Amino acid sequence: MSTIKQQIAEVTSSFNERLSTVQDIELLEKIRVDFLGRKGKLTELMQALKALSPDEKREVGPLLNKLKQDLEAQYLTKKNDLDASRHQQDALQKSSFDVSAYRPNQEAGSLHPYTHITQIIENVFMTMGYDIADGPEMEKDFYNFEALNIPQDHPARDMQDTIWLKMPERLMRTHTSSVQIHTMEKTKPPLAIVAPGRAYRFEATDASHDYVFKQCEGLLVGKDISMANLLATTKTFLQAIFEKEEIELRVRPGYFPFVEPGIEIDIRCIFCKSGCSTCKQSRWIESMGAGLVNPNVLKHCGIDSTQYSGFAFGFGLTRLAMLKYGINDIRMLHNNSVEFLEQFS
Repeated sequence: MSTIKQQIAEVTSSFNERLSTVQDIELLEKIRVDFLGRKGKLTELMQALKALSPDEKREVGPLLNKLKQDLEAQYLTKKNDLDASRHQQDALQKSSFDVSAYRPNQEAGSLHPYTHITQIIENVFMTMGYDIADGPEMEKDFYNFEALNIPQDHPARDMQDTIWLKMPERLMRTHTSSVQIHTMEKTKPPLAIVAPGRAYRFEATDASHDYVFKQCEGLLVGKDISMANLLATTKTFLQAIFEKEEIELRVRPGYFPFVEPGIEIDIRCIFCKSGCSTCKQSRWIESMGAGLVNPNVLKHCGIDSTQYSGFAFGFGLTRLAMLKYGINDIRMLHNNSVEFLEQFS
């Protein structure tokens, strides 16, 4: 019996050795015949079983059955692997795709300066607890003018400034300040938002003006909001945008119907110390208009102006992008020049 057990071990070892090296379906079939065929090695072992005693048969029989199952399972696994490999090779040969063909490097894209500066602004204000708000670009007269304390006879309603639509009381918003009203109608104070977006003016296009431009509006409403809060917020924002700890601000009076008092905030020129073409030799650069929210605006939105106050500010994203990236012509931001845009990749 020890002899037949030794033969089982030898058959197993020989089968595994030959199976591990075969890479051809025809050779695999020959291995199957040699070991599992009617005249194969397994059949020889089965015939040798007849010469054993009943007790030996009961011991060796299960070993031979297990050997047969193991050899058949390994054979089928190898056959499936070779079939799959052959099908893959056939598919590649039939395909017109040449894996060795030269493929030029894919040109990497980049964010547009508008998108980049918008993301920076949003991130800065979100760290200060502000939400990002949005509103319709085709606006109603009420939201663009009336609710912002701009009466019917205000110059901003002049046909030369505003793009009016044929639909009654409809226009293309002239500023993103209209988002203030939408937000205050839906959200009760305290609230803090910034609203970047497009605005439209009926203007001729030149190096510093366009009829479509990007603007960002900021609004904070709560209790005991003061001018000090406004100036601290704008300074923190400008320091983050221009990546400078030392930002000198200049505040001067300004008029905006929806804030009272209104101010203009300038920053000391970040490009020079004694005057340059960017600051027009003045050493100051206009950055934004701002002020404390006019009580009439709060009343239009159903907010008690005796309980709540707030500040608002607005600045041109276009101008900010031009300053940050040293762009001297606004039209470069819209002409889709690859040579210009690839500078920001």
